Amino acid sequence: MAPKRPGGAGAFPIPVESPAPNPPAQAELYAALDLGTNSCRMLIARPTGSQFQVVDSFSKTVQLGSGLGATGRLSRSSMARTVQALRICQQKLKRHKVKRMRLVTTEACRRARNADDFIRRVKRETGLQLDVIKPEEEARLAVISCAPLVSSKTEQLLVVDIGGGSTELVWIDLCGVPECDRMQAIMQLHTGFTARESGRPAARVVDWISVPLGVATLRDQFNDVEDDAARFALMSWFFEENLAEFTPYKDEQSRAGFQIVATSGTVTTVAASHLGLKRYDRTKVDGLRMTSDEIDKVIRGYLDLGPLGRRRDPRIGQDRQALIMSGAAILQALLRCWPTDRLSVADRGLREGLLYAQMSADGVLEPGPC
Repeated sequence: MAPKRPGGAGAFPIPVESPAPNPPAQAELYAALDLGTNSCRMLIARPTGSQFQVVDSFSKTVQLGSGLGATGRLSRSSMARTVQALRICQQKLKRHKVKRMRLVTTEACRRARNADDFIRRVKRETGLQLDVIKPEEEARLAVISCAPLVSSKTEQLLVVDIGGGSTELVWIDLCGVPECDRMQAIMQLHTGFTARESGRPAARVVDWISVPLGVATLRDQFNDVEDDAARFALMSWFFEENLAEFTPYKDEQSRAGFQIVATSGTVTTVAASHLGLKRYDRTKVDGLRMTSDEIDKVIRGYLDLGPLGRRRDPRIGQDRQALIMSGAAILQALLRCWPTDRLSVADRGLREGLLYAQMSADGVLEPGPC
């Protein structure tokens, strides 16, 4: 599988439900739904200043892409699970009377031969219209969701979104942007990665890539390797081979002024393990800064635990234990290429990016602080 990029990309170098209070009358509600290869997630929120306030949410592992690599099709059971989850989302949208929404699906539906049939079934049975987004838009949404976590001192930024079916990497040069304007410059990328004349210094996208390997697809590809450590090593090196066409791959990068912001269940799980949390706490994980050495220590601990030990580790959890080592293999490959003292953990992703993009387009967000 070759990494995907648009034409000319190289030219510019168990369900989780929150309480559902009554929808606020003072601001229109927005919704964002992300149907990925492994999970279905939705947020309903209202704009508040330069951010948004979540009023309801939904998250469920549906494994839509289960078996996709072998058959090229979405299975009947995975589609049935997903439609059931989407019915719950539809009920929440109706309850909150949400009119402004984006409901998207990603790699599994980009690859499946029967994706159109599935999308028609979703429309028929739930009334929801799913939009299959391209890899570039998925990468853009990941970038803007992570903008609030970017340090004003960062000059070179790598945003990484490790999904179930693909992994997006975006390298951004912020050297020409004043420190106080850097977050806003990143948010402006929601309109596209190509530079536009705006009269102000802009964030420059050096390169981006969508590698069709995520935690689920990479795991499935090496599922026949019995030895745990060997399987991990093969997954990590195979993922790195797929980065060869990414422009900054061979560049030696100074740690000073360089930041990685990574979003995925893998990264948040690694952060929780690093902190020794007995119960996951988003407020302690989102925005946490870790070094390459700290992350490597956690991953080596996972390998020492072995499959049985990882299944019993409460910080990994039953839903995540089957995918944690493929995600860790991706993370290790990235840190082998670009060691850093500033990897920021983002407990946010496509849903947050969809909300920011809609609200920014409508002009309902205030400028962010420096």
